[in-house]
Order: sequence, then C-alpha cells, then structure tokens
Amino acid sequence: MQLEGIDHVALAVRDVEEAAKWYADVLGFERRYEGMWDGIPTFIGKGNTAIALFPARGVDSKSSAATKIRMLHLAFRADRNGFLSAQEELKRRGIKFEFQDHEISRSIYFRDPDGHELEITTYELD
Repeated sequence: MQLEGIDHVALAVRDVEEAAKWYADVLGFERRYEGMWDGIPTFIGKGNTAIALFPARGVDSKSSAATKIRMLHLAFRADRNGFLSAQEELKRRGIKFEFQDHEISRSIYFRDPDGHELEITTYELD
C-alpha cells in the first residue's frame, strides 16, 4: 500500500471543548472543519497532523477514575490511487473493511489482528 503517513488520531476525552482549547493553547493546534458533524468529532490540527476529539462514552465526566480515555482509531492518509489500491489489497487478503463518506473525505475502516481499528482516508474526492 502507498500511504502518505498518519492523517489523524482519534481520542476519547472527558471534555471535547476543554481538550480542544488545551491543544490550541499549549501546542498551537488550530480548529479544522468547524461546523461539521455538530462538533463531534472536533478536529484540531497543526501542519499535516490532526486529532479528532470525541467525548468519552457512558461515563460520569466528573469522575476521572470511571472515564474510559483511549485511542479510538489510527488513521493513515493516502492519495486517491493509494486509497483505491488499499481497498483492493484488503480484499485480496480477505480483510473486511467498512467504507464511510465523511463529506470532506472518504475512509475505509478495518481491524488489525489485535482488534485495533485502523482507517485509511483520502481527501482526493471523485
């Protein structure tokens, strides 16, 4: 497969707005795609690196002990041809994947042998 690198990391956080502000203030990240998806996820980025912030699910946000903070998926970026060839390669290997249209990009999702969710995304649309 011909991947360009990591596109974004999806993080579950206790407070999406607070996390976005922290990444902006401390690391100089900027908001991206404002107004999309009702703010979930909230994308922040710097250069070619982005973080998708999702709210931690099913937990009391005031109890840090109960909060399931984790990485949701690891996303790799590909150009349009790489995106199409990745799908063919996964099919050839018998690895099931799910296609999603995110309006600004197209992605496929699949799992590694340990169950980690991986994504390949392209911003080069039809």
